[in-house]
Amino acid sequence: MIWKRSAVLRFYSVCGLLLQGSQGQFPLTQNVTVVEGGTAILTCRVDQNDNTSLQWSNPAQQTLYFDDKKALRDNRIELVRASWHELSISVSDVSLSDEGQYTCSLFTMPVKTSKAYLTVLGVPEKPQISGFSSPVMEGDLMQLTCKTSGSKPAADIRWFKNDKEIKDVKYLKEEDANRKTFTVSSTLDFRVDRSDDGVAVICRVDHESLNATPQVAMQVLEIHYTPSVKIIPSTPFPQEGQPLILTCESKGKPLPEPVLWTKDGGELPDPDRMVVSGRELNILFLNKTDNGTYRCEATNTIGQSSAEYVLIVHDVPNTLLPTTIIPSLTTATVTTTVAITTCPTTSATTSNIRDCRLYAVLLKLCTQWTLDDPNALAGQTGPDHALIGGIVAVVVFVTLCSIFLLGRYLARHKGTYLTNEAKGAEDAPDADTAIINAEGSQVNAEEKKEYFI
Repeated sequence: MIWKRSAVLRFYSVCGLLLQGSQGQFPLTQNVTVVEGGTAILTCRVDQNDNTSLQWSNPAQQTLYFDDKKALRDNRIELVRASWHELSISVSDVSLSDEGQYTCSLFTMPVKTSKAYLTVLGVPEKPQISGFSSPVMEGDLMQLTCKTSGSKPAADIRWFKNDKEIKDVKYLKEEDANRKTFTVSSTLDFRVDRSDDGVAVICRVDHESLNATPQVAMQVLEIHYTPSVKIIPSTPFPQEGQPLILTCESKGKPLPEPVLWTKDGGELPDPDRMVVSGRELNILFLNKTDNGTYRCEATNTIGQSSAEYVLIVHDVPNTLLPTTIIPSLTTATVTTTVAITTCPTTSATTSNIRDCRLYAVLLKLCTQWTLDDPNALAGQTGPDHALIGGIVAVVVFVTLCSIFLLGRYLARHKGTYLTNEAKGAEDAPDADTAIINAEGSQVNAEEKKEYFI
């Protein structure tokens, strides 16, 4: 009895020591989140351990590892590190069924445990866009639906058009058959126009399992619409005698057929001078008969459109010589001087002298022009056409007068010469004697001259 009593006392003393040492021992774990198909690392640490065993067990309370010894036959579970202070294991190719609460146990008296929750994220499938039929007519209402399944938790869907997010959409979330993942869909409604042709509509799926790299689905829109037509002239101010090109700029989908040109509701009147090349109407040289309304029509399978251009052919502006503008004056005088031969004094008769003086007076009157109107030049800011015309008329008249006077003068001298030669030839046997006799008669005529003052 004495031995039994001493043995019991020894047992209780050992247990007391174990309890005293275990008060500073406690396992530490952390929750783990992993994407489905990934690898989870479960770690259990003990700061103070006196060679006490550690153990990992799954949510079904099945032992996975006891110290460094594998207890469950599962090839996905491997030992990472085993010591008195740490027990770490890995679970690869994690599935949704692996999610749950795992337990790390420290075999002290009593046993101490720590829980670690393993969260498995369900990766959403690549989204799909439905509801698009090509082509779409301008003005139609389009309804597009974007759908993705297998997300855990439920994924978020966003719509973009021309890189601009569309907020007014419908959102629907449904639980999958496994009751762990979700199927999410979103619907976009909008009315299309020609500006939507070629635009990319994007459905984007955001989820924490995608590591900030969202999944996207894209649909490029094809919109058919009637042509839009515009006429562009080659010059904004068409002038008579110049060429003109009218370009019919047409846009549409499908591409419009070759355009049709008409004038005033009928065919082009002069095909030889009005040449149609593709979408251009080329008028080789303009005249006033080309004035009118030109129409360009473009047609595709959706419809027809047209544009009109009213052509007004302008006169070619007259090019005037530069003139000097005279400041405001009461009287302006323009004088043209013409050098003429003075009247003869030796061989002319009295009648010749009278004609010469008369022509000189007439010439003086013709070559002088005076503007007596005091307002003729006052306030002028541009070329005076009347003044220019008057100057030109005076110059022409003076020239004609000079030619006329010179002709009369030459004609009279020629007559006098012939008359004197004839007078000398009456009594002369030859031409030399006749000329000498004529000179003598001329001397006598000088003596018989009368002067009138």
